Amino acid sequence: MRSLPLTGKLTLLLLLSALCGAVAALLLRQRLPVAFAVGLALLLLAPPLWWLAVQSMRPVRRLLRALENSVASYRDGDFSIGIALRRGDELGALIEAHNALGEALRQQRQSLVQRELLLDTVVQHTPLALLLADAAGRVVLANLAARHLLGGGARAGADFPALLAGLPQALRGALERGEDSLFTLEIAGLEERFHLAQRGFRLQGRPHRLYLLRRMTRELSRAEVAVWKKVIRVISHELNNSLAPISSLAHSGAELARRGEPQRLPEVFARIAERARHLHEFIGGYARLAQLPTPRIESVQWPAFVQALAAHARFRLPYPAPVALARFDAAQMEQVLLNLVKNAHEAGSPADAVELEVQRADPWWRIEVRDRGPGMAPAVLEQALLPFYSTKRSGSGLGLALAREVVEAHGGRIMLVNRDGGGLCVRLLLPLTQPAAGLA
Repeated sequence: MRSLPLTGKLTLLLLLSALCGAVAALLLRQRLPVAFAVGLALLLLAPPLWWLAVQSMRPVRRLLRALENSVASYRDGDFSIGIALRRGDELGALIEAHNALGEALRQQRQSLVQRELLLDTVVQHTPLALLLADAAGRVVLANLAARHLLGGGARAGADFPALLAGLPQALRGALERGEDSLFTLEIAGLEERFHLAQRGFRLQGRPHRLYLLRRMTRELSRAEVAVWKKVIRVISHELNNSLAPISSLAHSGAELARRGEPQRLPEVFARIAERARHLHEFIGGYARLAQLPTPRIESVQWPAFVQALAAHARFRLPYPAPVALARFDAAQMEQVLLNLVKNAHEAGSPADAVELEVQRADPWWRIEVRDRGPGMAPAVLEQALLPFYSTKRSGSGLGLALAREVVEAHGGRIMLVNRDGGGLCVRLLLPLTQPAAGLA
């Protein structure tokens, strides 16, 4: 049952006080002056009125103390404290709202704790080695896989530079390189391949760096077997396409010689030579892909480099080449860009629509070869950079694959994008800085 509201109680107290004061003043004024009677009445009524006021405000004081203690518990992260007072007035409504808030916070806290436990279980037991370090060089987090791979020193609070000093050279070099990489590590006498991904981000306003190490030996082995199977299929197909005509032509030549018709033999030999030359070029292309040398990094002036390209291929420069120095293997990049410009012309683009643009886009040099040909279908875009893939009848599928190998050997990236309005854009990204001795 709801009791009288607190405002009603205070109103009754004031009315009762006024009534008592008026009655006392009327009784005393018969024997005393009016002013003296009123003052005496107030003096007599002050103690009981004070007592009534204190009794009326006692629940408010009790509630304020309970709220203060409850809020202090919330500040300390303890949401199990509630207020046990039960009232039917406005203070009761406030108590119910406060207890409901505490229950909601407690449930949210329990849900967060459960999620944290689940996340910690997943992080600790994933086969992916995970290590987090802060800007001060302290290890913030290392899961079980990271502690197993990096040694017992990879624990929260450990000194990260000291941890690096005790690691094998290949692993230490990959962690210090500051970029994603693949590296080989000898474990229990066996060579294992790992992929390292590292990213910097801010956690609670402070810079941190996350390192993720994944064992890739099985995946790479499966991918290598799949690639070799494809290579064998492609080479077998090409060999059959060349050797079968050569065998047939050789038989025809022998038959012509037996019948005494030597005048047709030069034609037969010419066709045999043509097929042999095609086969030689095919095998040579695969040899170049397999024997691509390590880039010889050197300083290159963009204007001179672009001018040298223009002497061998036709393209348009929408913007002047940057005057800043770049660092890459000029011979390899020249071959890549010449091949891309040639592809643009062969795609059916108008000659004056083939463009070459070089721009600085930190932390990269962005090089784009653009045309206004038909572009590529989505399915072709997904496969175009893979070795042995070609949509041309006589194509080997090595041009873009070689371009990808060269660019990635420089620590860069290559991507193909269809242009609005038709045409293709081949975008190369090369790092602004390169080590002087080449890349490992």
